[in-house]
Amino acid sequence: MTTMKTTASVADDQPTITTEREFAAPPALVFRAHTDPDALKVWYGPNGFTVTVIAMDFRVGGQFRFTMHGPDGTDYPNRMVYREIVPSQRLVYRHGSDIDDDPNAFDVVVTFKDLGSGRTHMTKIATFPSIEARNAVMKFGAVELGKQTIEKLAAYLKV
Repeated sequence: MTTMKTTASVADDQPTITTEREFAAPPALVFRAHTDPDALKVWYGPNGFTVTVIAMDFRVGGQFRFTMHGPDGTDYPNRMVYREIVPSQRLVYRHGSDIDDDPNAFDVVVTFKDLGSGRTHMTKIATFPSIEARNAVMKFGAVELGKQTIEKLAAYLKV
């Protein structure tokens, strides 16, 4: 990818949403933005949303619990459970509401490819329990909201 724009794709026959972007930042910095609760408060979430971190235990099996606050005042409790951590290369987690055994939780794989010269290509693949579950989140704008989140990450990394 040569542009600095966030792209997202959806395959009709797969329960996934793939988001990609190139950053003018090295993989270690892009990865660290995903692991630092203070950084996540700044960039995580679509435009107009804020984040309150409840707890973060960044290790395999650990949890990141947070509340995303919508611009209309609606609170969205979230929980991520880390499944794989390879610093500066790969991050795998299960993301859902902040409840046990959330039936709508989905798996996320984020990869950080070193392009050299202080640049990183990040790919984020969210895999939902079914195509229907993926389509349900698309109805409320998950693709565009995800792109907004990644653009906020890009702005954060320029600081």
